[in-house]
Amino acid sequence: MNNFDDIFDTTVPGEQPFDKDAWAERKQAERQAVYDLADATAADVCADGAKFQAYLDTQARFDRYSVTNVLLIMAQMPAATQIKDFEAWKAVGASIKRQQKGFSILEPGNEYRREDGTIGTSYNVKKVFDISQTTARVKIQPAVSIDERPLLKALIYHPPVPIQTVDELLSDAGALYDHEQQVIFVRRGMGATDIFRSVSMELAHAEIATVKSDYTREGTAFSAYCVSYILCKKYGVDVAGYDFSTLPDTLCESDPQTQRAALTEIRDTAANISARMSRALEARSQQPKEQER
Repeated sequence: MNNFDDIFDTTVPGEQPFDKDAWAERKQAERQAVYDLADATAADVCADGAKFQAYLDTQARFDRYSVTNVLLIMAQMPAATQIKDFEAWKAVGASIKRQQKGFSILEPGNEYRREDGTIGTSYNVKKVFDISQTTARVKIQPAVSIDERPLLKALIYHPPVPIQTVDELLSDAGALYDHEQQVIFVRRGMGATDIFRSVSMELAHAEIATVKSDYTREGTAFSAYCVSYILCKKYGVDVAGYDFSTLPDTLCESDPQTQRAALTEIRDTAANISARMSRALEARSQQPKEQER
């Protein structure tokens, strides 16, 4: 019988055989460079109010992306609005423009077991391109426009604690989360914009308190303020009254890991509230269809 195994030998004369260890080392160096960039960007963002606000704007645009990836987007392509990898752009009929280079984000890889027995997830570096780097037509995104009442109803959809209206609050506050009573008080008579701003902030307090055993109002104030800003930015509510010119010392002076943890708290809280809002708005949009049947 003839032996055909030689047809699978595609080694080019003089070519070095595949070195698995060297490949793994290159991949690890690539990942480390990306993490270092994210850490450096976090430190930069947390040291400057204008940059911090720009980071929140980016997080509002890419609200489903992790803090690390939003930091990487901000560092490499701050004006990005829609990103995909090469194959995903190809799948929608777009190609990458000449001389355009991809930038790096991280995507989840395989799970692995740590030495202590817990399960972790490895991350791989992924090259992506913004829509501005492709032949895809850049669609002008219309400003978010949702009627005030449906928007406010969506904001308070399935809140983590009950909401109760009152005639007045201390210091003329628009809303207040009372941790002891586990309720959010809302002052009657406000306009839609003030309701959204104040209630979104207190919802953030209540949301964080559900997962933070050492919750204090003072310790959570800045995170709740940022969450309210992100939600306003996402849903088209005026953000002119927000001021990030002064950042908390606890944020500015922290190490990159602590800074990313603080940013993650903000991101996750905004994402949880926004997810509930999306469900409420989607359910409302389908109501007329159901009534027509």
